[in-house]
Amino acid sequence: MKKSLQIGGAFVGLIVGAGFASGQEIMQYFTSFGLMGLIGGVIATIAFAFLGMTLAQLGSNLQTTSHKGVIYYIGGRYIGAVLDFLITFFLFGVAVVMFAGAGSTFNQMFGIDPMIGSIIMVVLTIATLLLNVKNILNLIAVITPYLMVIIFIILIYSLFTMDISFTAANTLAENQASAASNWFMGALLYVSYNIAAGAALLIVMGGTVKDSKVAGTGGILGGIMLGVLIILINLTMFVKIDVVGGMDMPTLELAKQIHPAVGVLMGIALLGMMYNTAVGMFYSFTVRFVAPDHKVFKPTVAFVGVLGFVASLVGFTTLVGKVYSTMGYLGFALIITIVIAWIRKKKEQVAVS
Repeated sequence: MKKSLQIGGAFVGLIVGAGFASGQEIMQYFTSFGLMGLIGGVIATIAFAFLGMTLAQLGSNLQTTSHKGVIYYIGGRYIGAVLDFLITFFLFGVAVVMFAGAGSTFNQMFGIDPMIGSIIMVVLTIATLLLNVKNILNLIAVITPYLMVIIFIILIYSLFTMDISFTAANTLAENQASAASNWFMGALLYVSYNIAAGAALLIVMGGTVKDSKVAGTGGILGGIMLGVLIILINLTMFVKIDVVGGMDMPTLELAKQIHPAVGVLMGIALLGMMYNTAVGMFYSFTVRFVAPDHKVFKPTVAFVGVLGFVASLVGFTTLVGKVYSTMGYLGFALIITIVIAWIRKKKEQVAVS
């Protein structure tokens, strides 16, 4: 159970990056659809649990150290090649969003130039990638419960200090910018791009466990924790939409309203999650091309880090809206392939029995 919890915690830590924990992603994919966004959160929970279980089990069954083996296994030579390219591109794209998010957080918390905040995150990420994968997984998993506690405190405060009716909140929420055409598509797109981005490390995490049931349980636990966080953050921003509408970092703004100290704690949690995601994404991206024990691994990490920093200068909110929605539509191909692989596996089990 301990290993399952570690995989689940790392899964959450990987995906709950800048846009998720800050509330920016949840605002665009759930809250902007009003009360229907809560139903979208439930759908996302179920989808995350199923896909997390399947990917972790595939990684465990194939005992892989990179996503490449699993992707070619489930997609074949041609579809596998396309999915491999998409996932590799997503890994880099999400890490770039984390760098931009760090810049926004440092700016909103301390008034520091966003570029300086991004540079700090880039340096930390590069330094961490010189550790081995097990140390990285431990680092990613440890911050998850801390964030969940902070989010829960903000939710309770928001519910008890709500100044508008649910009807008014619903109207204001629906006036916010959305990253999808409707609430159902918003939930599917959200799951799609997160799985596309998180699949690589989830497969690698599954590959560290020989028992596929343990790996699968970890994927399910991670999916449920993600779903709970989505629903909590969504509800929190919905009841305080008059305060957080239009903010780059909505949850940080709510935390600061409770008390400046809570704002600092939330800022630390946000930076921790961005760090988690940046490390996980850049590690998975780099090992796709260079083995961790290869002599050019370190120079490659530094080079990719600098490229990521340059790309992050586009801006946080812009990147969340553009990069993630594009990833979401392309990620549907991966989800369909995963579902087909799961059905195929079930048929094989039935045939054997």
